[in-house]
Amino acid sequence: MELDGLKTLESFSKEELIALVQDMSKRWLAHDGVWFQCVENKYGMEEAVEMDARAWDRFAQIEAARIMKLHKIPPDGGLPALVKALELRQYSFLNKKEVVELSENKLIFRMTTCRVQATRKWKKMPEFPCKPVGILEYSSFAKTIDSRIKTRCLTCHPDNNHSDEYNCEWEFSI
Repeated sequence: MELDGLKTLESFSKEELIALVQDMSKRWLAHDGVWFQCVENKYGMEEAVEMDARAWDRFAQIEAARIMKLHKIPPDGGLPALVKALELRQYSFLNKKEVVELSENKLIFRMTTCRVQATRKWKKMPEFPCKPVGILEYSSFAKTIDSRIKTRCLTCHPDNNHSDEYNCEWEFSI
């Protein structure tokens, strides 16, 4: 008996496809978390964060390029192209986020709920110090969308200057 995943997908309803995307996003993030915790347990947090940052730097470029290709986002589309691409990132189907400010030259993007931080809190683990990872990840993602975009972290764990209303905040400018 041949198993054909594409034929299976074709038989799904819209609701089943949405549920599948959300579930696959959870599986993807769970794998990322398991990988990170394995490195963290063997080599410590500092080494795990360094390896995670390298991986996310590369992955963000791949993810941005694939989003652009699939959704026909032209290169150098400015901040509107970045907003569209951010909405289509894998974690976008799990985390709550918002655009706080958008103009021709500036975008303020905020992650209001983060599944990684929530899971670590639920497991009674310390917060994940994701700032060094996020700086590389968001910079690489944004530069792939439009090489003119500059990325600046306004706040991210382990910073203590963020509100309880959000986890991290990023400024993108041209």
